[in-house]
Amino acid sequence: MKVHFLGIGGVGMAGLALLMKDAGHEVSGCDVAPSARLKWLEANEIKVFIGHSAGHAEDADELVYTPVIDSANAELAAARHRSTRGEVLASLVRARPSIAVCGSHGKTTTATFTAKLLKALGDDPAWAIGGETGEFPVAGTGKGPLVVEADESDGTLALYRPKILVVTNCEYDHPDHFKTPDEYVACFDTARRNAGEVIESEELELDGWEIPLAELHNRRNARAAIEVALRLGHSKAEVMAALPGAVAQLPDRRFQPAGEGVYTDYAHHPTEMRIAVGMARARCRGTLRVLFQPHRYSRTRALLHDFPAAFAGADEVVLCPTYAAFEQPVPGGDIADLYRELREHGGAWRLYLARSCREAWTHACLDWRPGDLTLVLGAGDIVKVLGTPPDPEVRIPLGMGSNTWRSDLNTNEKYFAVPGPAGMPGVKLHIPWMAGIPGTVGGWIKMNAGAHGHAIGELVEEVKVDGKWVKPVFGYRTSDIEGVIEDFRLKPFAADPAAEQAFLAKRRRFPARTKGSVFKNPPGDFAGRLLEAAGAKALKVGSASVWQEHANVIIAGEDGNQSDFLALGRLMQLAVWYRFGIRLEAEVKGISLDK
Repeated sequence: MKVHFLGIGGVGMAGLALLMKDAGHEVSGCDVAPSARLKWLEANEIKVFIGHSAGHAEDADELVYTPVIDSANAELAAARHRSTRGEVLASLVRARPSIAVCGSHGKTTTATFTAKLLKALGDDPAWAIGGETGEFPVAGTGKGPLVVEADESDGTLALYRPKILVVTNCEYDHPDHFKTPDEYVACFDTARRNAGEVIESEELELDGWEIPLAELHNRRNARAAIEVALRLGHSKAEVMAALPGAVAQLPDRRFQPAGEGVYTDYAHHPTEMRIAVGMARARCRGTLRVLFQPHRYSRTRALLHDFPAAFAGADEVVLCPTYAAFEQPVPGGDIADLYRELREHGGAWRLYLARSCREAWTHACLDWRPGDLTLVLGAGDIVKVLGTPPDPEVRIPLGMGSNTWRSDLNTNEKYFAVPGPAGMPGVKLHIPWMAGIPGTVGGWIKMNAGAHGHAIGELVEEVKVDGKWVKPVFGYRTSDIEGVIEDFRLKPFAADPAAEQAFLAKRRRFPARTKGSVFKNPPGDFAGRLLEAAGAKALKVGSASVWQEHANVIIAGEDGNQSDFLALGRLMQLAVWYRFGIRLEAEVKGISLDK
């Protein structure tokens, strides 16, 4: 049978592909970009394509995919018959003597320990595990029992019928599939009923077993592997002799060193995170800095109130935008919701909100001192920043106005006052309809500032940028100007003090500690109207709040917390998105809300 894998480079898909080839099938697959895992597959004589094309699957008898694949994918649409990864792996488990390791936490480590232990004992196991361990790959072939990591996330755990089922624990997760905790538990109960034998890891005694691991959770993982070996007929003496080698190395991204003073961990559930933070605290002599990227909006919303306790022991917490996988934002599930939850909890840590994982990593690199420990948490793409140099210094011109946001992280952004004529306060031009607008002339021109149906771009003839005179092209609150404006030439206009005062009287006077209008008006509407209709005036994060006189203005707290401002801006933008399906664009310079 010809079997084609969509996204074959994924950690779970690659292992299953090797097992299907070993079972006698003709296997191929594709992925979006080259990787070391694709090279490993090719070394095992599996044909790999880069990119997606309907032609890849047109002669396949079966296409294997995961729920993260877009339903509009061309290969998926062209498939004659298709099955999910969980369905196919469950069919292999049913076809031969197998050990399936399931659970909310620890299943990758427990499955790895089990496979390595049985291999050391001479059982010649095959395995498919959602993680690599040094030279121990995600899958291996053998004539003995099959050891698999049984994932419950899509409910296919209920299809497994292994000889032995190991249950490490059961704590509610994957709310995108299981709408209630009872549904989640029921999936595990079905798996228990379908198994020949069940090993409950948390019920196994640890006293009397010399397991060479420091952490309690990993001793439990190893104890479950021991129990599997005993039930397969090995003596305690044999098992304990082989155990040290089998548990000597944890799977990748399980509290893994990633450089001087840096560890990374796959943890993304609050329970896992709490354990990882505790391990880091025990090793840290200075500041314990935690960088966390949440995994999926649905999980953040469902477990929102459990996250604060996960950071106990951290000195500093830096939150990064959510790794969405295939999800769209949901109310209560954004990184700004998590930031607000931690802010209200009032933990002992310093709390920051980053605009990107890259920004968080730059901050960690620049702030690191000997003795500090940076713990990078999350199951998404935050791992890609590890080992990379921090962002280079960026010089940002700063006018005299209020519409520039500056991160309170150490981002290597250096602000400077604009020299020359363009650095003068714009109000000195006495353009009537620009009365009362703060900022320098250069800032006005670059952002095409305006009011009362007019904009400064109407008057600009040309500007001097980096020593050259150019004629800019203007759009709504934007221009095509790159670089720093040094000088300018305007079309003639009539100064009219009376008109200037009249416009000034019409202009709503902003309170102190604002940055002006946060969002641009979308085509044919007003950002303020949309925000008010979406209930934005009721929003508050830490010391930042929405001005009751105008829903498009944030009043920053006296403490100058810029992360509060950023989080509140995200919540305002999302409120309009949820209510109207409109994505407001930020007007305040420096804010990035689209990640």
